[in-house]
Amino acid sequence: MTTDHHTHWETRYAEKPRIWSGRPNAHLADIVGPLTGSRALDLGCGEGGDAMWLAEHGWHVVAVDVSTTALARAAEDAAARGVADRIDFQQHDLTKTLPDGPFDLVSAHFFHTTLEMDRPAILRRAAATVAPGGALLIVDHGGAPAWAPEEIHHHEFPGPEEVLAGLALDESQWETVRVGTEERDAVGPEGQHATLVDNIILVRRK
Repeated sequence: MTTDHHTHWETRYAEKPRIWSGRPNAHLADIVGPLTGSRALDLGCGEGGDAMWLAEHGWHVVAVDVSTTALARAAEDAAARGVADRIDFQQHDLTKTLPDGPFDLVSAHFFHTTLEMDRPAILRRAAATVAPGGALLIVDHGGAPAWAPEEIHHHEFPGPEEVLAGLALDESQWETVRVGTEERDAVGPEGQHATLVDNIILVRRK
């Protein structure tokens, strides 16, 4: 039987009281810091680290995830950090539904799954919600870390140019700001040190 996305992620979040650190993803502050706007969409927000950082830096955020547990943890932490009034947490299976725009920023950090999913189609629909002058930021894993489960090592991670091509953007309507890779140091669950490669795609609607 095929596992649905909600069940898959509920199982994942049931493994520990917290899965993520609560800190924003590594490239968010550097890339989003110079951007202007007021309304952001955080795709696959997990436990809310990125959404809370955005809220603390002046954004009104619609933060979406398929996991009930992740959203509950994110809302609890957002309240504790005093930014709950700036974040609208919404439950969506992004293969089926997406919040309505327009957004000045759409952010998709490490939006991957081993389940069957038409990821390019979701990202194209997300791009369609970006307001004129707004930005779409996609940060992907360039590959699996050594400590990842075996199923992750068999997962194909598209390169940045492939992701950009999959967006099928009208070049007369969009400006490509950044497409490439960035290395970062990471520490695994058992203290393993590694250098990971992230793919970064930043485009702006004209």
